[in-house]
Amino acid sequence: MSDSIPSRAPSPSPGDPPSLVRIGSGQGFWGDDLDAPVRQVEGGPLDYLMMDYLAEVTMSIMQKQRSRRPEAGFARDFPPLMERIFPACVEKGVRIVTNAGGVNPQGCGEAVVEAGRAAGVSGKARVGVVTGDDLMDRLDQLLDEGHELRHMETGEPLSEVRDRVESANAYIGATPIVEALRQGADVVVTGRSTDTALTYAPMMHEFGWDPGDEDLIAHGVVAGHINECGAQASGGNALVDWWTVPEMEKVGFPIIEAGPDGSFTVTKHPGTGGRISRPVVTEQLLYEMGDPADYITPDVVADLTRLELEEMGTDRVRVSGVRGKAATDFLKVSIAYADGFKAVGTLVYAWPDAAAKARAAERILLRRLDRLGLDFDEVRVELVGWDSTHGHLVGEPPADLPEVQLRVAVRSRQREPVERFTREIAPLVLTGPPSVTGFAGGRPRVQEIMAFWPALIRKEAVQPHLTVTTLEV
Repeated sequence: MSDSIPSRAPSPSPGDPPSLVRIGSGQGFWGDDLDAPVRQVEGGPLDYLMMDYLAEVTMSIMQKQRSRRPEAGFARDFPPLMERIFPACVEKGVRIVTNAGGVNPQGCGEAVVEAGRAAGVSGKARVGVVTGDDLMDRLDQLLDEGHELRHMETGEPLSEVRDRVESANAYIGATPIVEALRQGADVVVTGRSTDTALTYAPMMHEFGWDPGDEDLIAHGVVAGHINECGAQASGGNALVDWWTVPEMEKVGFPIIEAGPDGSFTVTKHPGTGGRISRPVVTEQLLYEMGDPADYITPDVVADLTRLELEEMGTDRVRVSGVRGKAATDFLKVSIAYADGFKAVGTLVYAWPDAAAKARAAERILLRRLDRLGLDFDEVRVELVGWDSTHGHLVGEPPADLPEVQLRVAVRSRQREPVERFTREIAPLVLTGPPSVTGFAGGRPRVQEIMAFWPALIRKEAVQPHLTVTTLEV
C-alpha cells in the first residue's frame, strides 16, 4: 500500500489539455456481457473504460453476501475480467473506472491487485480505491445528529424501519475519482459512485475542468448518462426499428469522444454490431429521466432542454448545447431494508381451453389458501401469455391460446404463511384442471424482500470520510 510517485506519467496539465478523450462503456449492470470490455479494449483506440455494476437492489445483495463472508460484497466477476484485459490495458494505456467495489471496494481493489499479478503486469499498474459512501456503520450516529433520512416520496423518517435496514450508501460524485486519477491510478474502484461520474470524472481530470465549470461538467454528466447502460445506447433494447439493428451478437458498446469544450460524439468501434443513431441516443437520454431541466448529480445540475443531437455519419451522433447549474447541498442515499418475504410459483397449461384451465386452478388455489387461514399482505395472479406484461386486459383471453403460464406470487411480513404457500402449488398438478405441461423450477422458494428507501443527506456529513488508497500491483 503506497501513496508514492505514480507509476505512470500524469495527464497533461489544465493549461495543456488533450484535444480528444475517448471513454468507452464496458458494463451496464452486474451480469452484463463480459466480452464487451474485451471488444472495447482490443477493438480500437480508447483512453478510458468505465464499467457500471450497481443498481439499488445490487447494493443490498452485496451487503447480504458480505454479512455471510467478510471478504465478499463486490462484483465477483470483475477481478477475473481484469486479469483477462489487464495486459492489453497496460500496453495501450487504457485506464479503468468502475463502481464494481459495491459495499467492499477495498476487498475488490485487493482482488484486482492479485488479478494484475496473475496477468503479469506487476510493477506496471496501480489501483486506486475510493471509499466513504457506505454509511451503515455511522447510521445511528447520523440519525442522532438529526439527519432523519426521510423517504423522498413519503416523507417518513428512516427511524420507522431502522431495525430492518440492510445497506445505506451515499451517491458520491467525481472528486475522489479525479483525485485517484491525479495520483496515477490505472484502475479506480469505487463503491456507490453515481453512474454518470464514472464517465465525467475522467473528462474533468483530462481537461482540467474546475468544479465551477458547470456547463462543461453538465456535458460530462450527459455523456455519462449515455454511457451508463452499455449497449442500450448502441442499439440494444431499442424501440425504433429494433429488427433492423445489425449483428447484436457482437454489439459494440458506446464510446464517448469528448473535447475540452464539453461537446462530444457518441460512437462505437468499427466492425462491431449494433447502431449509434439519433433515435437510439434519444431513447437512452430519456431513460430514467425526470425533469430534463434538472438532472441532479453530486457535482452539477444538468439542463438538457436545449441539448442538440446531430448525426455526423454512420454510427456517430454529436451532442452539444447542455447547460449546467450549481449543485445542490445534498447527496442522495440509497437505503435497502428487509420488508418481509415472498414466493412465486408457476404452472403451464396447454390447449385446449388453456386460459380457462389456468383460471380454474387460480380459483382452487385461492380457496385453499383462504381455508388455511394464511395471512398475506398481497397475492398476485397473472396469466403469462395474456395479461402479465400489460396488466389485466379488457375481456377474456381467446379460447385458442396454445398455452399459458399461471403465475401466482404472495408476500407477507411473516415467513410462515409464505412457506406454507410453497407447498400448495404442486398438488394442483393432480388435484386441479388437466394438461399441466410444466412445473417451472419445482417447489417455489421463499425469498426475502428488499425494499428501496431513497433519502437525502447533507454533503458535509459524507464528504470528509471519502478516502483514496493507492495499491501497488
